[in-house]
Parts: sequence; structure tokens; C-alpha cells
Amino acid sequence: MLPHRTPVLRPLFLSLVLAAVPFALLAQDAPRRIELEMTPEEFRAAGLDGLTADQLARLNVWLGRTLDAETAKAAETARAQVKEANRGFLDFGSSEPIVARIAGEFRGFGQGRSYTLDNGHVWEQVDDARLAGVRLQDPGVTIAPALVGNVWYLAVDGYNRRAKVKRIK
Repeated sequence: MLPHRTPVLRPLFLSLVLAAVPFALLAQDAPRRIELEMTPEEFRAAGLDGLTADQLARLNVWLGRTLDAETAKAAETARAQVKEANRGFLDFGSSEPIVARIAGEFRGFGQGRSYTLDNGHVWEQVDDARLAGVRLQDPGVTIAPALVGNVWYLAVDGYNRRAKVKRIK
């Protein structure tokens, strides 16, 4: 692994691992049993010790369905958050254009310049596109992926010129 890519890949890897945790919970084969989730004192205090075996079994089935649904919803939410947080890194996340604003002053394009967006993303220009003589405060931008590969282009609202960029943060 290249040293300059390590800071980018570590958060991405950590996000992927964290997103997988809810799926590991879904994969558990053993059904949830309320009598094992509670202490004997809690079980008695809730009046559950008076249930018949059939009633307790039905309660456990309901509990399993409820927890599975909540876990699936949490997993989907986590997956969506990870995809959104990592858009632009490698071929990960949504390929929908990112619409945001450059935070602060924009002084045109220039190779090697970095652009910090109001959503926290930081993008670096990797081509030699130029947009000279432009000075804007908090301009609106659209960063859209190319049709092929992990290539993204930044366009400033009101200008036809765009610059090839890569996400660095």
C-alpha cells in the first residue's frame, strides 16, 4: 500500500468494518430468549414467570421478529451513512453528483489546489484546468463522476469549465 493513500484508506476500511457489525448481529442463528436476556429477578419482577411454556415461546418469537426488524433498520441506516461519508473515495458510495458550496474564497482552478466544501469534503485538483481571474465567495459547485473509472469533475456554478479532482478528505 502506498503511504500517501494510507490516510484515505484507513477511515474507509474502518467505516466498512463498522457497517458490517449489524450484519453480523443479523446472522446469529440462536433465537432470542427473553428469559436469557433478563436476570431471574427482572424476569420475576416483570411477571413473566407466570407465563405458560407456550406463552413464553410466543413472546420469544415476537421478540426475535422485533429485534431482527430493528437490527435490519439500523444496518440499513449505517450502510447509507457509510456510503454518503465515503463518496468520491475509490469506487465507493453513490455515483450521484455532489452539490455543495466551496467554503470561503474561490480563486479559480489550478493544479494541486484543494477545495474544501461546506459538507466537510476536501477535493484536490489533479489536472491542469485553469479558470483565471475568478474570485468568488462561497460559490456553489457540482462534483460529478465521469462515466468510466473513479474520476470526478468539479464545476463552479455559472462557469462552463470544470476541473478533474480527487477526494482527499
